Amino acid sequence: MRWTGVDSEFAAFVEARQHRLLRSAYLVCGDHHLAQDLLQGALVKLALRWSRVRDGDPEAFLRTVIYRDAVSWWRRRRREDLSDDPPERSDGGEDVPNRLVFAAALRRLPPRQRAVLVLRYFDDLTEARTAEILGVTVGTVKSQASAGLRKLRELAPELGEMAGRG
Repeated sequence: MRWTGVDSEFAAFVEARQHRLLRSAYLVCGDHHLAQDLLQGALVKLALRWSRVRDGDPEAFLRTVIYRDAVSWWRRRRREDLSDDPPERSDGGEDVPNRLVFAAALRRLPPRQRAVLVLRYFDDLTEARTAEILGVTVGTVKSQASAGLRKLRELAPELGEMAGRG
């Protein structure tokens, strides 16, 4: 991608991290279009503050904005779209149905549990860093992770069975 009129350091930062951040945003909100909107909005906020944030931890700034904006969106929406219909099956390999089952189960978690699980296990952040990003205590992160994992096991027991097989 060619960037004109943009700080080259900022452009390099965005190009190096945008796909991983988009994946995280998607896992948090469960909607590809909303994930793109969340990431784009966060990148705009980062661009406006780049001179102040560049020497710190700009990725942490982005993650914080993405997750807080997702929480704001959930609060405005005040409901979740739950479906009793199973996800469509695909012949694209053994892993695809598992990912669909996992994604469907993840979408059924409450927003805070989903955010904690994504930050802790997909983004591989510490409990302290996760708490800082979400604006909660470490104890809340621990309890939400425990409850979220327990709920995932209930919603998709077949994933636990596969993990036990290797």
